[in-house]
Amino acid sequence: MFFCTVTAPTPAPPTPASPPVLTREQVLRALRLVEREGRRLPPSTVYELLYRGRRYPPRPVAELAYRLATADAQARWPYAAGHPTNALLEALDFTIVAKRPILAAGSAHDQSQAAEQQAEDLYTGRPTPTRSAEGGASTVAEPAAPYAGPPPNYNLPDALQEVFSSADELEAALAGLRRRRALLLQGPPGTGKTYLARRLAWLLLGAQDDGRIELVQFHPSYGYEDFVLGFRPGPKGQFQLVPGVLPLLCQRAAQDPERFYFLLIDELNRGNVARIFGELLVLLEPDKRGPAHALRLPYAPPEAPRFYVPANVYVIGTLNLADRSLAPLDYALRRRFAFVALRPQFGPPLQALLAAAEVPASLIEVVAERMAALNQVIAADPELGPDFEVGHSYFCAPPTPPADAKEWLRLIFEQEIGPLLADYWREQPDKAAAQLRKLLNF
Repeated sequence: MFFCTVTAPTPAPPTPASPPVLTREQVLRALRLVEREGRRLPPSTVYELLYRGRRYPPRPVAELAYRLATADAQARWPYAAGHPTNALLEALDFTIVAKRPILAAGSAHDQSQAAEQQAEDLYTGRPTPTRSAEGGASTVAEPAAPYAGPPPNYNLPDALQEVFSSADELEAALAGLRRRRALLLQGPPGTGKTYLARRLAWLLLGAQDDGRIELVQFHPSYGYEDFVLGFRPGPKGQFQLVPGVLPLLCQRAAQDPERFYFLLIDELNRGNVARIFGELLVLLEPDKRGPAHALRLPYAPPEAPRFYVPANVYVIGTLNLADRSLAPLDYALRRRFAFVALRPQFGPPLQALLAAAEVPASLIEVVAERMAALNQVIAADPELGPDFEVGHSYFCAPPTPPADAKEWLRLIFEQEIGPLLADYWREQPDKAAAQLRKLLNF
Protein backbone atom coordinates (compact mmCIF):
# COMPACT_ATOMS: atom_id res chain seq x y z
CA MET A 1 0.00 0.00 0.00
CA PHE A 2 1.34 3.40 -0.86
CA PHE A 3 -0.83 6.06 0.68
CA CYS A 4 -1.58 7.12 4.24
CA THR A 5 -4.84 5.54 5.29
CA VAL A 6 -7.31 7.02 7.74
CA THR A 7 -6.05 6.52 11.28
CA ALA A 8 -8.04 6.85 14.46
CA PRO A 9 -6.92 7.07 18.07
CA THR A 10 -7.61 3.33 18.52
CA PRO A 11 -6.23 0.64 16.19
CA ALA A 12 -8.56 -0.29 13.33
CA PRO A 13 -9.61 -3.91 12.77
CA PRO A 14 -7.63 -5.71 10.07
CA THR A 15 -8.83 -5.36 6.50
CA PRO A 16 -8.35 -7.65 3.50
CA ALA A 17 -4.99 -7.57 1.72
CA SER A 18 -6.70 -6.65 -1.56
CA PRO A 19 -9.81 -4.72 -0.54
CA PRO A 20 -12.66 -4.38 -3.04
CA VAL A 21 -13.11 -1.05 -4.78
CA LEU A 22 -16.54 0.58 -4.69
CA THR A 23 -17.58 3.80 -6.34
CA ARG A 24 -20.11 6.30 -5.03
CA GLU A 25 -22.44 5.50 -7.92
CA GLN A 26 -22.46 1.79 -7.02
CA VAL A 27 -23.47 2.60 -3.44
CA LEU A 28 -26.17 4.96 -4.74
CA ARG A 29 -27.54 2.15 -6.93
CA ALA A 30 -27.78 -0.04 -3.86
CA LEU A 31 -29.67 2.66 -1.96
CA ARG A 32 -32.08 3.15 -4.86
CA LEU A 33 -32.67 -0.61 -5.04
CA VAL A 34 -33.46 -0.72 -1.31
CA GLU A 35 -36.03 2.05 -1.70
CA ARG A 36 -37.52 0.75 -4.94
CA GLU A 37 -38.02 -2.81 -3.69
CA GLY A 38 -38.70 -1.92 -0.06
CA ARG A 39 -35.92 -4.22 1.13
CA ARG A 40 -35.49 -4.72 4.85
CA LEU A 41 -31.78 -4.68 5.69
CA PRO A 42 -30.33 -6.12 8.92
CA PRO A 43 -30.25 -3.21 11.37
CA SER A 44 -27.00 -1.70 12.56
CA THR A 45 -26.31 -1.57 16.27
CA VAL A 46 -24.06 1.51 16.45
CA TYR A 47 -23.75 3.44 13.17
CA GLU A 48 -26.04 4.51 10.34
CA LEU A 49 -25.49 5.87 6.84
CA LEU A 50 -27.37 9.16 6.49
CA TYR A 51 -28.52 9.99 2.95
CA ARG A 52 -31.32 12.27 1.74
CA GLY A 53 -33.07 12.26 5.12
CA ARG A 54 -33.04 8.47 5.51
CA ARG A 55 -30.84 6.17 7.57
CA TYR A 56 -29.40 2.85 6.46
CA PRO A 57 -27.14 0.21 8.08
CA PRO A 58 -23.68 0.84 6.54
CA ARG A 59 -22.36 -2.72 6.16
CA PRO A 60 -25.50 -4.25 4.52
CA VAL A 61 -25.58 -1.32 2.08
CA ALA A 62 -21.90 -1.83 1.22
CA GLU A 63 -22.47 -5.56 0.75
CA LEU A 64 -25.44 -4.97 -1.56
CA ALA A 65 -23.39 -2.46 -3.59
CA TYR A 66 -20.56 -5.01 -3.77
CA ARG A 67 -22.93 -7.68 -5.07
CA LEU A 68 -24.30 -5.33 -7.72
CA ALA A 69 -20.78 -4.34 -8.76
CA THR A 70 -19.58 -7.94 -9.03
CA ALA A 71 -22.89 -9.27 -10.45
CA ASP A 72 -22.64 -12.01 -7.79
CA ALA A 73 -25.72 -12.31 -5.59
CA GLN A 74 -23.78 -14.46 -3.08
CA ALA A 75 -20.71 -12.22 -2.76
CA ARG A 76 -19.70 -11.50 0.83
CA TRP A 77 -18.50 -8.07 1.92
CA PRO A 78 -15.07 -8.73 3.44
CA TYR A 79 -14.95 -5.71 5.76
CA ALA A 80 -16.10 -5.86 9.34
CA ALA A 81 -18.84 -3.55 10.54
CA GLY A 82 -17.76 -0.31 12.18
CA HIS A 83 -14.57 1.56 11.31
CA PRO A 84 -13.40 -0.49 8.25
CA THR A 85 -16.71 -0.20 6.39
CA ASN A 86 -17.46 3.32 7.66
CA ALA A 87 -14.08 4.65 6.53
CA LEU A 88 -14.63 3.37 2.99
CA LEU A 89 -18.11 4.88 2.78
CA GLU A 90 -16.92 8.20 4.20
CA ALA A 91 -14.17 8.26 1.58
CA LEU A 92 -16.99 8.15 -1.01
CA ASP A 93 -18.55 11.28 0.59
CA PHE A 94 -21.30 9.50 2.52
CA THR A 95 -22.16 10.63 6.03
CA ILE A 96 -21.88 8.06 8.83
CA VAL A 97 -23.44 9.00 12.17
CA ALA A 98 -24.02 7.32 15.49
CA LYS A 99 -27.36 5.54 15.53
CA ARG A 100 -30.12 7.89 16.65
CA PRO A 101 -32.00 6.76 19.76
CA ILE A 102 -35.78 7.05 20.01
CA LEU A 103 -36.46 10.25 21.94
CA ALA A 104 -39.40 12.29 23.00
CA ALA A 105 -40.14 15.09 20.57
CA GLY A 106 -38.50 18.35 21.54
CA SER A 107 -35.78 16.85 23.72
CA ALA A 108 -32.34 18.46 23.61
CA HIS A 109 -30.79 15.49 21.82
CA ASP A 110 -33.63 15.39 19.35
CA GLN A 111 -32.98 19.04 18.54
CA SER A 112 -29.30 18.30 17.93
CA GLN A 113 -30.34 15.56 15.51
CA ALA A 114 -32.52 18.08 13.68
CA ALA A 115 -29.56 20.44 13.42
CA GLU A 116 -27.46 17.57 12.11
CA GLN A 117 -30.06 16.85 9.43
CA GLN A 118 -30.11 20.53 8.42
CA ALA A 119 -26.34 20.38 7.96
CA GLU A 120 -26.75 17.24 5.86
CA ASP A 121 -29.32 19.03 3.69
CA LEU A 122 -26.71 21.67 2.86
CA TYR A 123 -24.70 19.01 1.02
CA THR A 124 -27.28 16.61 -0.33
CA GLY A 125 -30.31 18.82 -0.83
CA ARG A 126 -33.69 18.12 0.68
CA PRO A 127 -35.46 14.95 -0.47
CA THR A 128 -37.86 15.50 -3.32
CA PRO A 129 -41.45 14.98 -2.06
CA THR A 130 -43.72 12.87 -4.23
CA ARG A 131 -47.50 12.53 -3.96
CA SER A 132 -48.72 9.07 -2.98
CA ALA A 133 -51.01 7.13 -5.29
CA GLU A 134 -53.99 7.90 -3.04
CA GLY A 135 -53.25 11.60 -3.14
CA GLY A 136 -52.40 11.68 0.56
CA ALA A 137 -49.32 12.87 2.39
CA SER A 138 -46.13 13.10 0.42
CA THR A 139 -43.35 10.56 0.84
CA VAL A 140 -39.64 10.67 0.14
CA ALA A 141 -38.42 8.59 -2.79
CA GLU A 142 -35.15 8.23 -4.65
CA PRO A 143 -35.49 8.45 -8.43
CA ALA A 144 -35.67 5.00 -9.94
CA ALA A 145 -32.62 4.02 -11.95
CA PRO A 146 -32.03 0.70 -13.67
CA TYR A 147 -28.83 -1.20 -13.02
CA ALA A 148 -26.35 0.33 -15.47
CA GLY A 149 -24.26 -1.79 -17.78
CA PRO A 150 -20.82 -0.94 -19.18
CA PRO A 151 -20.37 2.75 -20.05
CA PRO A 152 -20.91 3.59 -23.73
CA ASN A 153 -17.87 3.69 -26.00
CA TYR A 154 -16.36 7.06 -26.88
CA ASN A 155 -14.05 7.76 -29.80
CA LEU A 156 -12.78 10.62 -31.96
CA PRO A 157 -15.93 10.92 -34.16
CA ASP A 158 -18.03 11.18 -30.99
CA ALA A 159 -15.82 13.96 -29.67
CA LEU A 160 -15.87 15.88 -32.96
CA GLN A 161 -19.67 16.04 -32.71
CA GLU A 162 -19.46 17.66 -29.25
CA VAL A 163 -16.46 19.98 -29.20
CA PHE A 164 -15.43 22.89 -31.43
CA SER A 165 -11.91 21.55 -32.04
CA SER A 166 -10.64 19.88 -35.20
CA ALA A 167 -9.40 16.30 -35.35
CA ASP A 168 -5.81 17.55 -35.58
CA GLU A 169 -6.25 19.75 -32.51
CA LEU A 170 -7.72 16.89 -30.50
CA GLU A 171 -4.93 14.53 -31.58
CA ALA A 172 -2.33 17.12 -30.59
CA ALA A 173 -3.92 17.55 -27.15
CA LEU A 174 -4.05 13.79 -26.65
CA ALA A 175 -0.41 13.48 -27.71
CA GLY A 176 0.62 16.04 -25.07
CA LEU A 177 -1.45 14.23 -22.45
CA ARG A 178 0.09 10.87 -23.29
CA ARG A 179 3.60 12.32 -23.30
CA ARG A 180 3.49 14.31 -20.04
CA ARG A 181 0.52 12.56 -18.34
CA ALA A 182 -0.43 16.07 -17.23
CA LEU A 183 -2.17 18.65 -19.44
CA LEU A 184 -3.36 22.21 -18.86
CA LEU A 185 -6.12 23.74 -20.99
CA GLN A 186 -5.82 27.53 -20.90
CA GLY A 187 -7.91 30.24 -22.48
CA PRO A 188 -10.36 33.11 -21.99
CA PRO A 189 -13.59 32.55 -20.05
CA GLY A 190 -16.30 30.67 -21.88
CA THR A 191 -14.08 28.62 -24.21
CA GLY A 192 -15.25 25.23 -22.93
CA LYS A 193 -12.09 24.20 -21.06
CA THR A 194 -13.77 22.00 -18.44
CA TYR A 195 -16.10 20.52 -21.05
CA LEU A 196 -13.15 19.57 -23.25
CA ALA A 197 -11.14 18.20 -20.32
CA ARG A 198 -13.74 15.53 -19.59
CA ARG A 199 -13.96 14.53 -23.25
CA LEU A 200 -10.19 14.19 -23.54
CA ALA A 201 -10.35 11.82 -20.59
CA TRP A 202 -13.14 9.85 -22.26
CA LEU A 203 -11.08 9.60 -25.44
CA LEU A 204 -8.16 8.00 -23.63
CA LEU A 205 -10.53 5.79 -21.63
CA GLY A 206 -12.36 4.81 -24.82
CA ALA A 207 -15.66 5.12 -22.94
CA GLN A 208 -17.81 7.62 -21.05
CA ASP A 209 -16.60 6.10 -17.80
CA ASP A 210 -16.96 8.79 -15.13
CA GLY A 211 -16.24 6.14 -12.49
CA ARG A 212 -12.55 6.53 -13.31
CA ILE A 213 -12.62 10.35 -13.34
CA GLU A 214 -12.33 12.55 -10.26
CA LEU A 215 -13.20 16.25 -10.56
CA VAL A 216 -12.01 18.86 -8.07
CA GLN A 217 -12.09 22.66 -8.22
CA PHE A 218 -9.36 24.73 -6.60
CA HIS A 219 -10.23 27.92 -4.70
CA PRO A 220 -8.45 30.24 -2.24
CA SER A 221 -9.47 28.14 0.79
CA TYR A 222 -8.43 24.83 -0.75
CA GLY A 223 -5.23 23.42 0.77
CA TYR A 224 -2.75 20.58 0.91
CA GLU A 225 -4.81 18.97 3.68
CA ASP A 226 -7.81 18.72 1.32
CA PHE A 227 -5.84 17.51 -1.67
CA VAL A 228 -3.19 15.17 -0.23
CA LEU A 229 -3.30 14.50 3.52
CA GLY A 230 -4.27 16.31 6.69
CA PHE A 231 -5.96 16.19 10.07
CA ARG A 232 -9.73 16.60 10.24
CA PRO A 233 -12.21 16.33 13.13
CA GLY A 234 -13.92 12.98 13.52
CA PRO A 235 -17.48 12.18 14.67
CA LYS A 236 -16.53 12.47 18.37
CA GLY A 237 -14.53 15.68 18.00
CA GLN A 238 -11.11 14.04 17.94
CA PHE A 239 -8.76 14.78 15.04
CA GLN A 240 -7.62 12.02 12.75
CA LEU A 241 -5.39 11.76 9.71
CA VAL A 242 -7.53 11.68 6.54
CA PRO A 243 -6.33 11.26 2.93
CA GLY A 244 -7.46 13.80 0.35
CA VAL A 245 -8.79 13.32 -3.15
CA LEU A 246 -5.40 12.52 -4.70
CA PRO A 247 -4.36 9.52 -2.52
CA LEU A 248 -7.84 8.02 -2.77
CA LEU A 249 -7.70 8.19 -6.57
CA CYS A 250 -4.16 6.81 -6.58
CA GLN A 251 -5.28 3.89 -4.41
CA ARG A 252 -7.95 2.92 -6.91
CA ALA A 253 -5.55 3.32 -9.84
CA ALA A 254 -2.86 1.17 -8.20
CA GLN A 255 -5.37 -1.65 -7.73
CA ASP A 256 -6.36 -1.44 -11.42
CA PRO A 257 -3.03 -0.84 -13.24
CA GLU A 258 -4.26 -1.89 -16.68
CA ARG A 259 -6.70 1.03 -16.99
CA PHE A 260 -6.34 4.82 -16.96
CA TYR A 261 -7.59 7.07 -14.14
CA PHE A 262 -8.03 10.84 -14.43
CA LEU A 263 -7.91 13.77 -12.05
CA LEU A 264 -9.61 16.86 -13.51
CA ILE A 265 -8.70 20.12 -11.75
CA ASP A 266 -11.02 22.98 -12.61
CA GLU A 267 -9.84 26.58 -12.10
CA LEU A 268 -6.39 25.33 -11.13
CA ASN A 269 -4.87 28.79 -10.69
CA ARG A 270 -7.58 29.99 -8.27
CA GLY A 271 -5.79 28.18 -5.42
CA ASN A 272 -2.31 28.47 -3.96
CA VAL A 273 -1.07 25.85 -6.39
CA ALA A 274 2.44 25.33 -5.00
CA ARG A 275 1.05 24.78 -1.49
CA ILE A 276 -1.79 22.52 -2.62
CA PHE A 277 0.38 20.30 -4.80
CA GLY A 278 3.25 19.82 -2.35
CA GLU A 279 5.14 16.63 -3.29
CA LEU A 280 3.09 16.28 -6.44
CA LEU A 281 5.47 18.73 -8.15
CA VAL A 282 8.01 15.89 -8.21
CA LEU A 283 5.64 12.95 -8.52
CA LEU A 284 3.89 14.44 -11.56
CA GLU A 285 6.97 13.84 -13.70
CA PRO A 286 6.39 10.92 -16.11
CA ASP A 287 9.67 9.32 -15.05
CA LYS A 288 8.94 9.77 -11.32
CA ARG A 289 5.86 7.58 -11.21
CA GLY A 290 5.58 4.30 -9.32
CA PRO A 291 6.77 2.90 -5.96
CA ALA A 292 10.46 3.36 -6.81
CA HIS A 293 9.97 7.13 -6.43
CA ALA A 294 7.69 7.09 -3.37
CA LEU A 295 8.08 9.96 -0.88
CA ARG A 296 7.24 10.30 2.80
CA LEU A 297 4.38 12.76 3.35
CA PRO A 298 4.89 15.49 5.98
CA TYR A 299 1.82 14.62 8.04
CA ALA A 300 2.35 10.87 7.87
CA PRO A 301 3.62 9.02 10.96
CA PRO A 302 7.10 7.43 10.68
CA GLU A 303 5.73 3.91 10.29
CA ALA A 304 3.31 4.86 7.50
CA PRO A 305 4.04 3.66 3.96
CA ARG A 306 5.39 6.17 1.48
CA PHE A 307 3.23 7.79 -1.17
CA TYR A 308 3.60 7.59 -4.93
CA VAL A 309 1.53 8.39 -8.02
CA PRO A 310 0.84 5.33 -10.23
CA ALA A 311 1.78 5.48 -13.89
CA ASN A 312 -1.87 5.15 -14.95
CA VAL A 313 -3.00 8.40 -13.27
CA TYR A 314 -3.40 11.37 -15.64
CA VAL A 315 -4.05 14.99 -14.64
CA ILE A 316 -5.96 17.56 -16.72
CA GLY A 317 -6.28 21.10 -15.39
CA THR A 318 -7.96 24.26 -16.65
CA LEU A 319 -6.64 27.82 -16.45
CA ASN A 320 -8.73 30.99 -16.75
CA LEU A 321 -6.36 33.59 -18.21
CA ALA A 322 -8.67 36.60 -17.77
CA ASP A 323 -8.95 36.77 -13.97
CA ARG A 324 -6.75 39.62 -12.74
CA SER A 325 -6.82 38.30 -9.18
CA LEU A 326 -4.92 35.12 -10.06
CA ALA A 327 -1.16 34.85 -9.73
CA PRO A 328 0.74 33.26 -12.63
CA LEU A 329 1.96 29.69 -12.23
CA ASP A 330 5.58 29.28 -11.22
CA TYR A 331 7.97 27.75 -13.73
CA ALA A 332 8.55 24.62 -11.67
CA LEU A 333 4.88 23.72 -12.03
CA ARG A 334 4.67 24.74 -15.68
CA ARG A 335 7.48 22.37 -16.55
CA ARG A 336 5.37 19.40 -15.42
CA PHE A 337 2.50 20.09 -17.84
CA ALA A 338 1.85 20.22 -21.53
CA PHE A 339 -0.21 23.32 -22.44
CA VAL A 340 -3.05 23.64 -24.94
CA ALA A 341 -4.51 27.08 -25.73
CA LEU A 342 -8.22 27.42 -26.47
CA ARG A 343 -9.73 30.39 -28.33
CA PRO A 344 -13.34 31.53 -28.86
CA GLN A 345 -15.01 29.63 -31.69
CA PHE A 346 -17.80 31.48 -33.51
CA GLY A 347 -17.29 29.74 -36.84
CA PRO A 348 -19.03 26.82 -38.58
CA PRO A 349 -19.24 24.42 -35.57
CA LEU A 350 -21.19 26.86 -33.40
CA GLN A 351 -23.28 28.01 -36.34
CA ALA A 352 -24.17 24.41 -37.15
CA LEU A 353 -25.18 23.83 -33.51
CA LEU A 354 -27.52 26.83 -33.56
CA ALA A 355 -28.92 25.92 -36.97
CA ALA A 356 -29.72 22.41 -35.73
CA ALA A 357 -31.69 24.03 -32.89
CA GLU A 358 -33.67 26.00 -35.51
CA VAL A 359 -32.28 29.38 -34.51
CA PRO A 360 -33.03 31.77 -37.44
CA ALA A 361 -30.12 32.29 -39.82
CA SER A 362 -30.26 36.05 -39.32
CA LEU A 363 -29.64 35.65 -35.57
CA ILE A 364 -26.83 33.15 -36.16
CA GLU A 365 -25.19 35.74 -38.36
CA VAL A 366 -25.62 38.36 -35.59
CA VAL A 367 -23.85 36.09 -33.10
CA ALA A 368 -20.96 35.25 -35.43
CA GLU A 369 -20.30 38.73 -36.78
CA ARG A 370 -20.84 40.82 -33.66
CA MET A 371 -18.95 38.56 -31.29
CA ALA A 372 -16.03 38.43 -33.73
CA ALA A 373 -16.04 42.24 -33.92
CA LEU A 374 -16.27 42.57 -30.12
CA ASN A 375 -13.34 40.21 -29.60
CA GLN A 376 -11.26 42.22 -32.05
CA VAL A 377 -11.88 45.34 -29.94
CA ILE A 378 -11.00 43.47 -26.74
CA ALA A 379 -7.84 41.94 -28.22
CA ALA A 380 -6.65 45.35 -29.49
CA ASP A 381 -7.15 47.05 -26.13
CA PRO A 382 -3.73 47.47 -24.44
CA GLU A 383 -5.33 47.02 -21.00
CA LEU A 384 -6.95 43.71 -21.97
CA GLY A 385 -5.67 41.66 -24.90
CA PRO A 386 -6.57 38.25 -26.39
CA ASP A 387 -6.79 36.57 -22.97
CA PHE A 388 -9.96 38.59 -22.25
CA GLU A 389 -11.92 37.68 -25.37
CA VAL A 390 -15.44 36.38 -24.83
CA GLY A 391 -15.93 32.66 -25.42
CA HIS A 392 -18.57 30.77 -27.34
CA SER A 393 -20.02 28.77 -24.43
CA TYR A 394 -22.47 31.61 -23.69
CA PHE A 395 -24.37 30.51 -26.80
CA CYS A 396 -24.11 26.71 -26.52
CA ALA A 397 -27.55 26.23 -24.93
CA PRO A 398 -29.97 27.21 -27.75
CA PRO A 399 -33.48 28.37 -26.84
CA THR A 400 -36.51 26.14 -26.53
CA PRO A 401 -38.78 26.78 -28.39
CA PRO A 402 -36.91 28.33 -31.36
CA ALA A 403 -39.51 31.10 -31.52
CA ASP A 404 -37.89 32.59 -28.40
CA ALA A 405 -34.50 32.90 -30.09
CA LYS A 406 -34.52 36.68 -30.38
CA GLU A 407 -35.35 37.20 -26.71
CA TRP A 408 -32.82 34.50 -25.76
CA LEU A 409 -30.06 36.33 -27.62
CA ARG A 410 -31.04 39.73 -26.19
CA LEU A 411 -30.92 38.42 -22.62
CA ILE A 412 -27.50 36.84 -23.14
CA PHE A 413 -26.15 40.17 -24.37
CA GLU A 414 -27.82 42.14 -21.56
CA GLN A 415 -27.46 39.82 -18.58
CA GLU A 416 -24.21 37.96 -19.26
CA ILE A 417 -21.94 39.72 -21.73
CA GLY A 418 -22.94 43.29 -20.81
CA PRO A 419 -21.87 42.98 -17.13
CA LEU A 420 -18.61 41.35 -18.24
CA LEU A 421 -17.84 44.29 -20.51
CA ALA A 422 -18.69 46.71 -17.71
CA ASP A 423 -16.10 44.96 -15.55
CA TYR A 424 -13.51 44.93 -18.35
CA TRP A 425 -13.87 48.68 -18.93
CA ARG A 426 -14.58 49.70 -15.35
CA GLU A 427 -12.70 52.96 -15.85
CA GLN A 428 -14.31 53.55 -19.26
CA PRO A 429 -18.07 52.97 -18.76
CA ASP A 430 -18.91 54.82 -21.98
CA LYS A 431 -16.87 52.33 -24.00
CA ALA A 432 -18.58 49.36 -22.34
CA ALA A 433 -22.01 50.87 -22.98
CA ALA A 434 -21.15 51.59 -26.62
CA GLN A 435 -20.05 48.01 -27.24
CA LEU A 436 -23.21 46.67 -25.61
CA ARG A 437 -25.39 48.92 -27.81
CA LYS A 438 -23.67 47.48 -30.88
CA LEU A 439 -24.52 43.97 -29.72
CA LEU A 440 -28.16 44.82 -29.03
CA ASN A 441 -28.81 46.61 -32.32
CA PHE A 442 -30.52 43.75 -34.19
